[in-house]
Order: sequence, then C-alpha cells, then structure tokens
Amino acid sequence: MTDIQQLSQWNRDLSLAIAALGTDDFFPALVAAVRGQVAIDYPQVWLYHRDLPPKVLYHEIPKQALPSQVDQYLDGPYREDPFYQASMNQPRSRIYRLSRLTAGKLQESGYYHEYYSDTGTVDEAIFLSRLRGGNVINLSMMRLPSHGAFSEQEYEALYLLADPVSELIKSHSEHDDFAVTHLIQPGIDNQIDLAFRTFGASLLSPREKDVLELMLRGYGTDASADRLDIAIETVRRHRKSIYRKLDVSSQTDLFSLFLNAMSCLGEAAGEDPLSVYKAPRSHHRVADLVWALVPPLFITIVGTYR
Repeated sequence: MTDIQQLSQWNRDLSLAIAALGTDDFFPALVAAVRGQVAIDYPQVWLYHRDLPPKVLYHEIPKQALPSQVDQYLDGPYREDPFYQASMNQPRSRIYRLSRLTAGKLQESGYYHEYYSDTGTVDEAIFLSRLRGGNVINLSMMRLPSHGAFSEQEYEALYLLADPVSELIKSHSEHDDFAVTHLIQPGIDNQIDLAFRTFGASLLSPREKDVLELMLRGYGTDASADRLDIAIETVRRHRKSIYRKLDVSSQTDLFSLFLNAMSCLGEAAGEDPLSVYKAPRSHHRVADLVWALVPPLFITIVGTYR
C-alpha cells in the first residue's frame, strides 16, 4: 500500500470513528481505524482510576484467552503493570510502549513472572487518554508471535496516530451517556474511601481487614506483604481466612460481594455495610437499594465482575 493509499484509508476509517462518537460503535470503529494502519492483536480498551480496579470497556479477545488476558490481570497484577503505573503517574496523554517503559527489563520483573508471561504477548503499546476526575482510558494494542514485535516503522506510524486517537477518546468520554455510565463522578472519592475502610470490619480481625483493603485496592500478595511489612505466607494465610469468613472462593466473588454491599453504605452510617447487607431485612430490597443509593460507577463495575 502506498503512502497516499494508506492516508486515504486512515481518513475514511477516521471519519467512521468520528461519526460513531457517543455510541457503542465508537471503540470498534476506532480499533478498526488503527488496525488499518498497523497490524495489532487482542485490542483492549481499559478504564483506570486510582481508587478502583480497572474496567474493560471493549476488547477483541477470543473466549479461550480471556482467563490469561483479563481474569488473571484483574486478580491483582494490574497494580504492577507498567501501563497502569504510567496511567496513574504520567501527566500527558500520549503513546507508550512496554519495552521502553521497562527499559528492556520486563522479563526480570515480578509482573512478568506472575502474569505477563502467560499472555503469549511479544510486544505491546497503548494510547493513553487522561480524562477529568482522575479517570484514564487506555487503548492497548498487543502483538502475538504470529506478527512479531512492532518494527520501528510500525511504532512510528502508531506514534503519529497518538494525538488524534487520544483526542477522539476524550471527546467520546464527554458524551453524557458514556460519562454517567462509566466515569467516576466528582464527590464520590470520599464514599469509595469509606467503603474500602469499613467493608468486612465486623467479621475480620484488624490485620485481616488491612489485607482485605489492599486486596480491594488491587494489591497482589507480594505488594501487600511489602506494604504491611509482613511475610508473604502470612498474607496468603490471611487471604484464605478472609475468603472463609466472607464465604467467597475467588477475588471475583469478593468484588461482587463488595459491590453488592455498597448498596447499604448509606444505611450503615460509617459502620460495616456488609453487616447491613447480610441482615435478613436487607435481602428482599437489595436491588432497589443498589439503584437508589449506589453511584452509577458502582453499578457498571458490578457488570464487569459478574
């Protein structure tokens, strides 16, 4: 394909993405526009916020690859993800490449051994779009062995697309339907912090509560041990005890219980919302409470973990 033909295709594909702004067709159209310029595998669109686990907004991942690509990632390793760290700490919207963020030392990291090596990915880059309220959206573009790592020419092509892609994502996020459904709204941060601090407090020991809060904030076993200055095996023992006491069998179940209990946050009045949620009088009206008391953000995250 000549440069003129490639530019013509980009213009056509970009116009389709612009026409889809504010609709469910936007991210598929945007991914198609990028793929028309550079071959990419398993494209994913993620919403990040410092106080909550990531949420996948769109992906083209085969069903058989979802456990390694998404489920394991949400189970804690995302805190160690160089792209997540860039999203939280880098002030600018731009393109980032994994090999450059890690200075070529990815395979030496705990993140690689705990998670990334299972994905089968040989290269990855993201478009980062910083939004209001501490929200960040990333469009992740992976490369599998069939395509190999991005060449310098391909990465340069992606670099040239970074500004229009990031600006389009920002424009899409400003549409009312998307903003209300997905983005953390101003004034919710105190509620989130209260939820993390009180959930499970009525059933757990103080140290178990510390471990639980870090789990809900997305810290893995090693990171929790470092933060609490305790042994890794001690963290694992506390996690098993937490699962037993809360009657859950996985981190996904834990998040689901947490989000359901948030329907009782107002009724708990600063105490453990889980104790109110588990009370018999709460069960028959939990659905109504979810819609009445929980901010829209929590509603959407429930769907992510179910």
